[in-house]
Amino acid sequence: QVQLVESGGGLVQAGGSLRLSCAASGRTSSPYAMAWFRQPPGKEREFVAGIRWSGGNTYYEDSVKGRFTISRDNAKNTMYLQMNSLKPEDTAVYYCAATQGTWYIRAYDRYNRASDYANWGQGTQVTVSS
Repeated sequence: QVQLVESGGGLVQAGGSLRLSCAASGRTSSPYAMAWFRQPPGKEREFVAGIRWSGGNTYYEDSVKGRFTISRDNAKNTMYLQMNSLKPEDTAVYYCAATQGTWYIRAYDRYNRASDYANWGQGTQVTVSS
């Protein structure tokens, strides 16, 4: 199974920036899409941003749109999340995930369901202080 490893998390003051990386290792193949999810303390995991591997179309949760940018490097099998203008409510464990594409994703072009992703990293902590 492909391993996904997140990195780049840390402690930052409100208004600051971080860039997260998600590197795929092991036997890899291009996914249909990858995404970032996050889980604030005591809350459920939620969608942050997604990217379709072929074409690079991007999708964002409303609260991060305009502040976060998702991207990928096909050659490196790596996905990134550039996070700017960070807010305390962005504090969470951030997870990367990959999918080969489910009927739901392909039919509706929606990437926000965790159940559509088969491969997950172990997460990286992002803490934003006020």
